[in-house]
Parts: sequence; C-alpha cells; structure tokens
Amino acid sequence: MASRSASTPSTELEVGDRTVRISNPDRVYFPDLGLTKLDLAHYYLSVGDGIVNALRERPCMMHRFPTGITGERVHQKRLPRGAPDWVETVRLTFPRYNLTADELCVTELAQVIWSVQMSCVEFHPWNSRRDHVEQPDEWRIDLDPGEECDFATVRRVCGVVAEVLDELGAAGWPKTTGSKGIHVYVRIPPEHGFKDVRRAALAFAREVERRTDEATTAWWRKDRDPRKVFLDFNQNARDHTIASAYSVRAGERAQVSAPLRWDEVPDCEPGDFTMLTMPGRYAELGDLHAGIDDAVFDLAPLLEWAERDEAESGAVPQEPEDA
Repeated sequence: MASRSASTPSTELEVGDRTVRISNPDRVYFPDLGLTKLDLAHYYLSVGDGIVNALRERPCMMHRFPTGITGERVHQKRLPRGAPDWVETVRLTFPRYNLTADELCVTELAQVIWSVQMSCVEFHPWNSRRDHVEQPDEWRIDLDPGEECDFATVRRVCGVVAEVLDELGAAGWPKTTGSKGIHVYVRIPPEHGFKDVRRAALAFAREVERRTDEATTAWWRKDRDPRKVFLDFNQNARDHTIASAYSVRAGERAQVSAPLRWDEVPDCEPGDFTMLTMPGRYAELGDLHAGIDDAVFDLAPLLEWAERDEAESGAVPQEPEDA
C-alpha cells in the first residue's frame, strides 16, 4: 500500500511490519517501457516470497543504477551508507587485497525494497550462505550462448543437462538468466569448498560436452566455437555471482531471471518473462523454486568424475583468485 503526495517527491510502502520510504518514485528506470523506480519496487513486492527465497542469507552484490538503466551502473559489494538497523549484512574477506566488506544479506522482503530505494535493479548473490560462507550449498550450471548461438541451441543443451542430472539422481531447478541463457541450480550440502564445487561443476560440464556437439567447456574465449553453448563452470568459483531467480535485469525490455518448470524449457523464450508479465505468472504459479532446499544432492559422484578426468587430461584450468 502506498501513499503519495501531489508532487510525489517520495512515497512510503508498507512491507510487513516495516515502512520503506521510496524517494523519486516517478524516476524512469526503463525508458523504452516507461517503468519507474516505484514500478520496480512494486514488481519485487509481487514476487516477494520468491525473491527472498532466492537471496535468503546469501552475501549479495547490488547492481545499482542511480539514474536508471541508461545511466551509470554501480556494482556494490559494501552495503550503502544510511541503511536502517534492520538491514542485515555478512562480513566477507578478500585475502588477495587484504580487505573486508559487509555485504547485503537478505532475510526479509523489506530489505529488498530498501535496496530498490538505493537504486538496486539487479541482485547477484553468492552460492553460499552467511553461516558457511566458504562452503557453497548451491551448485550452479550456467548455459552461456556464444555470439552466434541461438536460444533454441541453449534449450537443447539444457535438455542434455536434465538428462545427466536425472541419471545422477540430482534435482535441477532451471531458470532463464534474464538475458540470453539458462541457469540450473542444484542444492548441495555445505561440506565442500569452492575449489571442489568448481571441480565437480567442470566434471559435469565435460560429461554434457561429451553427449552433444552443441556445448563446450573451452576455457579461453578464443578457443570456443561461437555457435556453441559455453558451460561456464567457473560461476562456482569464490565471489562469482549471477543474477538471482526473480531478479530484474537492466535491459531495455526489463526481462527477469524467471524460474521454469522443466516441461517449459523446450519452448520458452527469454522475452516471455519481464517486469510486466512476471507478476501475473507468479500469482498463478507461485514460486517454482519453493522446494529447492528440500532436494539436496551429494557431490561425491561428480568429484569421482573430476578425479578421473584430471588423471586423464591433466590439471584443472587455473582458478581465479579472490576478487
């Protein structure tokens, strides 16, 4: 529920038992669609349980656009100044630079709406949670199309991903990226460090690559066929973040990273899921990732594959250091 004055210098939104002030609510964030800062806040309210479920207790980088998506983009690790005391954080360390950062750590919807007030459009969480920051509980399969790869190819490769996951007995949770690809998430126990989760992700990617000539795990961009889908295992490295489920993306069409049913994957199109269409979809279907925490997969088989592959082909590509 919002109350607005005639000149709308600000408005207040009641979010649970919090009141969140939205300044400049009429500022246009998506010029091609005329969507405003307040529209963005209302979008996140419409998918509230879903966005909180996607971000809950995860360190989260905020992608902020103070003047809308055509202006400056700020990738912000540290929580912006002036946060209410009910906005929670988690302290992260970055040994490479001898730095720490207190990142946003969402536990309730009001914190998401406050982030919108701070001009956050996209939410990019870690694949670990604050109680075990160095042990991921989410394995991420990122299907990243090359420059000459169409979305039909991405969908076909995603079908192979589903086939391998099914053989492993792993429950995968697909979503569009909100751009040109597909993500599939798998819950894992927080028992392994980032290095081993990344090794497991690479082993899985190599198995998919063996089954279809439309996928590649080539490490260097210059070595990749631009018509293929890159299985970006490196999204499981420490401090690598990708847009969460239900996150809006800062493109002209206001596309959203949308959870999917597996039976939707063969025919879906990224443009089907936007700030304008997702509220109705969510009202009808609810959070399609609601059961993700109940389907935990043990990485042991993939770590065995990794040992096999490393013995056959040599070392894993060098892992980037902490950012």
